[in-house]
Amino acid sequence: MTQNTRTLTSANSSTEFIMNTNEPFDIDGPSISPPTTDPTPEPFEVKFASRVERLPPYMFGRINNSLYQKRRDGDDVIDLGMGNPSDPPDPVVVQKLIDAAKDEGNHGYSKSNGIVNLRREVASKYHRKYGVRVDPDAEIISCLGSKEGFSHMCLALMGPGDTAMIPSPYFPVHMYGVILASGNVVALDVADPDKFLSNVAYTCENLTPSPKILIVNYPHNPSSAVIEPSFFVEVVRLAKKYGFLVIHDFAYADVAFDGYQPPSFLSAPGAKDVGVEFTTMSKGYNMAGWRVGFCAGNAEMIRGLGTIKGYYDYGMFQAIQIAAIVALRETEATVEKQSMIYQGRRDVLVRGLRRLGWTVDPPKAGMFVWAKVPEPFCNEMSTMDFAMRLLEEGNVAVSPGSGFGAAGEGFLRMSLVENEHRLRQAVRQIGKCLNQSAATSAS
Repeated sequence: MTQNTRTLTSANSSTEFIMNTNEPFDIDGPSISPPTTDPTPEPFEVKFASRVERLPPYMFGRINNSLYQKRRDGDDVIDLGMGNPSDPPDPVVVQKLIDAAKDEGNHGYSKSNGIVNLRREVASKYHRKYGVRVDPDAEIISCLGSKEGFSHMCLALMGPGDTAMIPSPYFPVHMYGVILASGNVVALDVADPDKFLSNVAYTCENLTPSPKILIVNYPHNPSSAVIEPSFFVEVVRLAKKYGFLVIHDFAYADVAFDGYQPPSFLSAPGAKDVGVEFTTMSKGYNMAGWRVGFCAGNAEMIRGLGTIKGYYDYGMFQAIQIAAIVALRETEATVEKQSMIYQGRRDVLVRGLRRLGWTVDPPKAGMFVWAKVPEPFCNEMSTMDFAMRLLEEGNVAVSPGSGFGAAGEGFLRMSLVENEHRLRQAVRQIGKCLNQSAATSAS
């Protein structure tokens, strides 16, 4: 039987209703009488997309809720949980923002890839600091923070059946940015760089289809693991051998200690052939709430990210971009000073925890101390329960390692955003809390 297709246009609009039927349709036929009573209503249900259903419960929700309640009750909680910079940007940057915001010409929509002078300033920093030449027109794009850029890059590159290799323990967006793009994840232990590279090769040789993307993050969040430039040389070699793309999250490029200089992925020969690197002004420049990030590297990957962003946003406020130019151009000394501030805080926290008997390695870069939960607590309770005890009984908030995947179990991440006085106080409160717990257990 031939299928009939009918198009009806409503009398008062241009809306078209498409009907597929195998029976003749008589528009002049008698109407159907409406029911005299409404059916019993069913409970209304909102069904999320499958990509949302794949997300687990938010691991830090329990801690955040308790932290909020304690502060509402008047408790002075020292928050070492989130890596949210507490220091202000350089005053010259704030003043430039004020001046630019007063210019009426800066209040319209901005191009989603960033104004050209900002992209040129990013290219200048890459050449000045890393000896890398990057084309500001084709190989750099600005993002609303590196987290937004990374998530949209996943949307540009990944789909059902695609797999990404990520470091483990993982920063949540490295896992769930892939999942929200309908991709699959293989998590590889990040602690030993050589073992990590060996696992990359093994995965590529034994997984079918072969992974499409390798995500790396050095200095690493949460563990603060670092690498030397030769690591990225091998990453490029493996990428060309096995045909995967590389995304490097370089969020902590500007926060390093004891003379260590975090290497840029793009400084490895051939890196722009296979991947990109995300940087941000949130950390070293203390501009977290400004949401200024960049992606640099492979022109085709940049173009794909630009395509996605063109549908999702109109770019950041132009006054912020102008202020960011001044930050990149004029505040290198301030960024270096901020690293020294974080180094001093690191030393205070590491020394204090060691005095309590904790096993802690001082990080060479980043904003966090990755500390092993001490005996006997590591054998008596989960990392989440230990973190909750520190919060509820010691008024110190930390991030449980389990929030970064199974490989983080047994560790805590402590941020360096509080000043040295507050960090010393945090150590005292942790020690008092654990001593009370030990006394209670003994009795």
